[in-house]
This record gives sequence, C-alpha cells and structure tokens, in this order.
Amino acid sequence: MSETTLVHLLRHGEVHNPQGILYGRRDGFHLSDLGVKMATRIAESIGERDIVHMRTSPLERAQETAAPLAAVRGLTPEIDPRVIESTNKFEGISFGEGAMTLVKRPHLWRHLYNPFKPSWGEPYDEMAARMLAAVHDARDAARGHEAVIVSHQLPIWTLRLHAERKSFVHDPRNRQCTLCSLTTLHFTGDALTRVSYSEPAGDLIPTKDKNAPFSAGGAPDEKRP
Repeated sequence: MSETTLVHLLRHGEVHNPQGILYGRRDGFHLSDLGVKMATRIAESIGERDIVHMRTSPLERAQETAAPLAAVRGLTPEIDPRVIESTNKFEGISFGEGAMTLVKRPHLWRHLYNPFKPSWGEPYDEMAARMLAAVHDARDAARGHEAVIVSHQLPIWTLRLHAERKSFVHDPRNRQCTLCSLTTLHFTGDALTRVSYSEPAGDLIPTKDKNAPFSAGGAPDEKRP
C-alpha cells in the first residue's frame, strides 16, 4: 500500500502593523501579541500530530509563527526562500484607507493593467511553481508522516488554486486562508489526492479583520495584520 503523507501549509499569525503598511517582503515586521497567541494555539492544536519536518519562509513573522510548534515537536525548521511572500509594486504603501488608497493615487494605476498575470507583482504561475517545488521537497522529507510549511496568504492561496485546477484570477476578499489557518495537501505516494482546510486559531481573529476589504484590483496582499 502506498504511504500517505500530509503537507500542511500554515499561514503566519497576526503582525504588529498599526499603520496598515503593505509590508510584503520587508524586514522588521513581527507578530503582535495576538499573533504570538495564535502561533501558540497552532502548537497546542497540532503539536501531537505526526509532524517530522518543518520549513518556513525567511521572513520574521513566519519564523516566529513556526517557533512554538517546532519547540513542541523538537524540530529545527528549514529556511526555504521558495515559500516567501510574493513581490508587490505597492510594497511600503499604507493602505489605511482601503480601496481609496489607489483611487487617490492615479500614478499607481499603471500597475493594474493586467489582473491575469498580475501586473502589480510576481506572476501567479511562477509563485505556484516555487511553492509546489517546496511542497514536493517537504513531502519527500516526511514520507509516510506529516510536514508543515509556514508561508503567506497569497502564495498559499495561489498554490491551492493550482492544486484544484482553478483560475488564478480571484477576488482577494474571497481567499480561504485566514491567519494561522492550515491548508493541507494529502498525498498518496507522489500523487496529490485531496486538499483540506482548517482554522485552529479562527476564534482569535478579530471580527473586523475576518472580511476586511482589500484595495481595487486585489493588488495588495497582507496590508492588514
């Protein structure tokens, strides 16, 4: 019988970001107190599972999210640049006004000409390819067991769309990938057989952030905690 392997894609917890900056790949953005609590919840929720391998984005918020679970499992997460946040031409801008941020800045509109690519950031197909390569390596490292990859909302969601053979073009408000959620890829041998989703820290997410609006065109990712 072929072995079953699970690869859990864990989105990081809430980030301290009072100015509403689209922080992207910038250094210096750490988990908030609530984010630390979310990461601890993950360790409590899945710490007893058969997790034998972990890898994480190089960004601080991802490594901090991985830390409690890694401690419980006695693992040292591998830093994997392939699961880092996507690039974004709006990085560093405060989106405290939501969609009005772009409406009031016509000079940014030139980046919105092609939502299919998307024109404002890393191409979806390239993002899915790098994430999938990391997933396959994690699957191979955890054969017959479970692995956890700590990454970011858009890369995780893009990979899920690819796995489910759906269009990459989407409304960011409809992404099923909340803070510290788990998108789990089920493998039988090398074959991906199922994708499942759970929110172990869902009750900790402030109501105002569960359906928080993104800016026009769905360009900015992770502008909120």
